[in-house]
Amino acid sequence: MFKKIIILCLILNFTGLNAFSTDDIGNKVNEKEYPAADAVLPKKTGDADFVIEGSVEKNIDMTLDKCIELALGNNPQINAAFHDILASDSRIKQVWSNYFPQLSWQTGYTRIRQLQLSDVFGRNLTFNYFILGQITLQQMLYDFGVTQNQATIKRLDYEAYKTTLGATINDIIFQTKDAYYNLLYAFENKRVAEDTVNKFEMFYNQAKAFYEIGMNPKVDVTIAEVNLSNAKLQLIQADNAVNLAIAKLNNVMGVPFIDKYNVQERLKYEPVDITFNGAIEIAREARPELKLAELKVESANQTLKLVKKSYFPTLSVEGQFQVGGKSWASNYGYNFGGYLNFPTVNGMLIKNEIQEARYLYDKEIANAKNTQNQIYLEIQNAYLLLEEKKKQMPVAMLGVKQAKENYELSYGRYRVGEADPTELKDAQINYQQAQLNYYNALYQYNSAKASLEKSIGKNLVANSSDIVELGK
Repeated sequence: MFKKIIILCLILNFTGLNAFSTDDIGNKVNEKEYPAADAVLPKKTGDADFVIEGSVEKNIDMTLDKCIELALGNNPQINAAFHDILASDSRIKQVWSNYFPQLSWQTGYTRIRQLQLSDVFGRNLTFNYFILGQITLQQMLYDFGVTQNQATIKRLDYEAYKTTLGATINDIIFQTKDAYYNLLYAFENKRVAEDTVNKFEMFYNQAKAFYEIGMNPKVDVTIAEVNLSNAKLQLIQADNAVNLAIAKLNNVMGVPFIDKYNVQERLKYEPVDITFNGAIEIAREARPELKLAELKVESANQTLKLVKKSYFPTLSVEGQFQVGGKSWASNYGYNFGGYLNFPTVNGMLIKNEIQEARYLYDKEIANAKNTQNQIYLEIQNAYLLLEEKKKQMPVAMLGVKQAKENYELSYGRYRVGEADPTELKDAQINYQQAQLNYYNALYQYNSAKASLEKSIGKNLVANSSDIVELGK
C-alpha cells in the first residue's frame, strides 16, 4: 500500500498535477484548469432582459445589421426588381400618351401617267406632283374609357412590381439571416473542434507519461494518437466549413469578392412571444404575396372590362396644311375635321376574347385563394418549428452541462490511473457531441425565427409581440 502511494505521488509530480490529493482521486477536478460545469451554460443577463449567448469570440467588423445593409444595396435580385418598377412606371406614361397630340410631316414627289385620259385625248398625259411639306396634327378627344382601362391595368402592374420588390427584399433578408447564423454556427463548430484537439493532446500526453513510467501499456498511447488524429481531421473540416459559410453569406449579400472580415457577434437565444393567430393577423397586413394576389385579381377584372370595349369608336380631330402642286411651292391648302372612327368588328373574335378574359379573371380569383392557403400553411409550419426549437434549448443546455461534468470526472480519474482510456474517450466524445448539439439547436432556433419573420413579413422583437419593419 505504501509503495502504491509513492508511485502515485511520483506520477503527480511527473505530470504536474499537484492539485489533486490521494484522498480525492477521481472526485475533484482542477477548477483553474477545468472550470465548473455551470460555466459551459449560456450566460443570462437577467429576467427582464433574458438573452442567452454562445461563445464565439468577438473580433471586429461584421454584424447582422451590416450584412443586411450590404445585401439590400448589392444583391442583384433586388436591383432587377427595382428596375422592373421603373420600367412599369414608363409603361403607364406610354398609355396616357394617347391623349397627347400627334404631329407628322412629310414631303415627296409623284409622277403620274393617266392611261385612260391618254386614250380619250389621243396623246400621253403625264403629271408631276410636288409636295414641299405636309404637316398633320391629330388629337384624340375621347375613346369611351379604353385608355383609362389600359392605364389602370398598367398602374396595377406598377403596384404589383412594387409588391414584388417587397417580397424579394423579404426573401433576401431571410437568406442573409440564415447564412449569417450558419456562419456563426460554423465558428462555434470550429471552436469545439479546436477544444477537442486540445483535450486529446492532453489525453495523449497523459497516456505517454503513464507509458513511460510503466503504469499503462503502449495500446493506450496508440488509442490516444488515433483520437488526436481524428480530432485534427475534424478541425480541418470545421475550418473549411467556416470558409464555405463565408462564401455563401457573401454570395447572398451580392459581394462575392469582398475583402476578408471578422464576425463580431455570437449566436444568441432570444425568445419571442407571439401567438399563431397573432402571426396570421400580421401576415394579412404585411405579407407582400397576399397583396400581389389581390392586384392580379383586379388587373384581370380591368382586362375583362377593356375587352368588352372592343366595339367602341374613337372620337378625334385632325388638321392638315400642305404646300406643293405643279412645282414645289406653286400652291398651298389645308383641311380640318372631326372623326368618329369605328373599329373593324369581328363578332366571333370579340365574343371569344371576352370569354377568355372572364375565365382568366376567375382563374386569378382561384390563384389568390391558393396563395392565401399556402401562406397560411407556411406560417403554421414556421410557427410550429419555432416552438419545437424553443423547447429543445433547455434540453440541449442541460446535456452540455451533464456531459462536461462527466468528462471532468472521467479525466480526473484517468489522470490518477483509476480510469481506462476507453472511458475517457467516450466521455470526451459525448461532451463534444453535446456541445455540437447545443450549437446546432441554437442555430436552428435562430433560423426558424428568421423563417417565421419571412412568412409574416415582419421582424419580431425579443420578449415582445411588438414588431418592426423589415430591414429596420
